[in-house]
Amino acid sequence: MSVELVEVVRSGFRECVHRGSLVVLDPDGEVRLALGEIHTPIYPRSSNKPLQAVALLRQGFVPRSTEELAIATASHEGEAGHVRLVEALLAAHGFTEDDLQCPPDLPGSEPARATIVAAGHPRRTVYMNCSGKHAAMLAACAANGWPVRAGSDEPGYLDSAHPLQQAVTETILELAGDVEDTDLGIDGCGLPIVPLPLFNLARAYSRLATAGAGTPERAVADAIRSHPHLVSGTGKDDARLMPAVPGLLCKAGADGVHAGALPDGTAFALKIDDGHERARLPLTAALLHHLGVTWSEEHAELASQPVLGGGIRVGTVRAIPGVL
Repeated sequence: MSVELVEVVRSGFRECVHRGSLVVLDPDGEVRLALGEIHTPIYPRSSNKPLQAVALLRQGFVPRSTEELAIATASHEGEAGHVRLVEALLAAHGFTEDDLQCPPDLPGSEPARATIVAAGHPRRTVYMNCSGKHAAMLAACAANGWPVRAGSDEPGYLDSAHPLQQAVTETILELAGDVEDTDLGIDGCGLPIVPLPLFNLARAYSRLATAGAGTPERAVADAIRSHPHLVSGTGKDDARLMPAVPGLLCKAGADGVHAGALPDGTAFALKIDDGHERARLPLTAALLHHLGVTWSEEHAELASQPVLGGGIRVGTVRAIPGVL
């Protein structure tokens, strides 16, 4: 069963508790810490994106920069730099925004969204947080001459039967290792999603973080670590954590998922049962501190997120003391 991991304290009163599960693996892949259900499959959601990007590189996607590779792994906020990269990636391979086939959306960034709404502009697929992944998948299809839209006798690139998605699934299962066959789901962007237990998700991140130079795994890890803002966005969890911890590789997933690894291969994965994302950052920060990461004063606050009352701080969201 899952366990109580995070508490919300308001004015000295415990107001809410978030339950979940987490695992930490040591550099040899052995379990160092296990709380809750670490061998039960979950949907990692966007925490699968770095693993998907490895598959794209293996299938012929050739990013022109580390920025392009980073946006291929991103859950971006639709900020101007994110959108420019996605549009340029599409154009470089002869595609338009219509080819993305992900749902239209407004930017996740509040300032970017306000600008769009104030100008009366509509939702666009390029603003959708997964559009970079979709653009990179289109580029891989172009490299192989694969169809991107469903026809009378062939699947489109969103379909699990498409050769690209079959390669993505095979790569994820290879990196995660020892995963029993499970039915694929459909992610929020419309693409197939491979369920994984937290143990196996952490194992895959360890393999990315310690991969040798010149490998697709290392390329993906380096791109993410070099461009945490492109992978997420202003004020988002990954954009705050990776600059605070040199060498940290991490990627958040929707509904309270987070996975990552330190340079030595120590890896973690966690899932908040109720999917509330406010629990993710303080829990990951506390977990990293538990693993020996030394915080600067500037970053110590990551493990204790504010609870406001009347516009001032009156409490905290934090890992339950003693749980780690």
